[in-house]
Amino acid sequence: MNTIRTTPGTPRARRRRRIALAAAGAVLAATALAACGHGDSAGGGDGVITYWLWDASQQPGYQKCADAFHAQNPQLTVKITQYGWADYWSKLTAGFIAGTAPDVFTNHVSKYPQFVDLKVLRPLDELGPTKDIDNDDYQPGLAQLWIGQDGHRYGTPKDWDTVAIFYNPAVLKAAGVNPATLDTLTWNPTDGGTFEKLVAHLSVDTKGRRGDEAGFDKEHVKTYGLASDGSGGGGWGQTQWSAFTGSNNWRATDKNPWGTHFNLDEKNFQDAIGWYFGLVRKGFMPTYAATGSGANGVDKQLGSGSAAMGIAGDWMISTYAAMTDADGKNLGIRIAPTPIGPSGHRASMFNGLADSITTLSRQPENAARWVAFLAGAQCQDIIGDSGVVFPARPEGTARAIAYNKKVRHLDVTPFTNHVKDHTTFLFPVTSNGADITALMQPAMDAVYIGSAPVSSLTELNNQLNQLFRIVER
Repeated sequence: MNTIRTTPGTPRARRRRRIALAAAGAVLAATALAACGHGDSAGGGDGVITYWLWDASQQPGYQKCADAFHAQNPQLTVKITQYGWADYWSKLTAGFIAGTAPDVFTNHVSKYPQFVDLKVLRPLDELGPTKDIDNDDYQPGLAQLWIGQDGHRYGTPKDWDTVAIFYNPAVLKAAGVNPATLDTLTWNPTDGGTFEKLVAHLSVDTKGRRGDEAGFDKEHVKTYGLASDGSGGGGWGQTQWSAFTGSNNWRATDKNPWGTHFNLDEKNFQDAIGWYFGLVRKGFMPTYAATGSGANGVDKQLGSGSAAMGIAGDWMISTYAAMTDADGKNLGIRIAPTPIGPSGHRASMFNGLADSITTLSRQPENAARWVAFLAGAQCQDIIGDSGVVFPARPEGTARAIAYNKKVRHLDVTPFTNHVKDHTTFLFPVTSNGADITALMQPAMDAVYIGSAPVSSLTELNNQLNQLFRIVER
């Protein structure tokens, strides 16, 4: 089948871009209309603050925060609504258009720049309870992520995340591997280093031959050494390849936040990507078809025994800690650090969520009181004691570490050591987020599948850079 491909600089692409901008304007107009004509249906009212989040595992902790907030503010009640990630953003966008968006919602750095452009977020520095948020109260760099290009703050730090390796100790034991060796693994894009050697050894075909043994059948694999979380095109490879590109001295943009030039054409990026997806061709990592549209995630691959190890974010700790085998016995999943790369150190993308207030809220000052409470020490300690995520405040993080050690007997420091050792780099924060994802996803999928060479990412890079030049015209 022939496919007509256009770059953002062609007349057809410019026409599509004008249509997209017009659509954005329509959304903005609809939002303004909703705010003026249907404001009574937006947010809460009569002291009820509506709050949306997407993570079901975090909802119990935030309900405790809501109860504590109500005890201190009897005239105010927080109503929490949880939607799964797949539906969350579409429902939120629909709420902006229809005038039914919540007062407060959990926000993501890849989404908020577009919301700022559409003027659906209220600047928190213009509201009394949130105007004096102190950046120094949070893990370094988190609060600054939420300051827009106009200098206003649009979110208060909620939590943060890094990535590490989850592994099944029983699978390692069967392979004769001492888990302690995972602490010193190294990788490089030439031969994969000791990390690839381990991944190969943990890969087993349907006849019991390992990936480092003669006769290994890469077309019929029972257990892959490394699980796959897709191509990474929708989130800068956070739980796929970012630990490798990051430790190969690569950064996505010229500056962060608010970069306007991309670096996907650089050799250190393409070398790392070529090596990473090369694991698929060797039979050490699942194919694109095996992972489907993401339904068969890393946790399911480890839980089913179809993978021995997998890279995932710390927001998945409670999921992995609770995983059981077919007989209901806990698998005892453990955590190891990402491998040391050519740069001489490990690396992890550093991301953080925040709470934002919508311009549709009819009670912005009350909403700001709730947002300030969410970002305050009391709520952050409550969340830390739940052990689900790492709160933005260091004290809350310490509580999360202690909870996991005491209750789950799980060492989560491979995640937190990235912050302690300064081996993090920021999730790329730019404008044009939706357009970037629309370009990156199919391009990265094609490399994963093997239908496009790694060098095709140079064309993708040109398209990404062209986005900003088009907007500036």
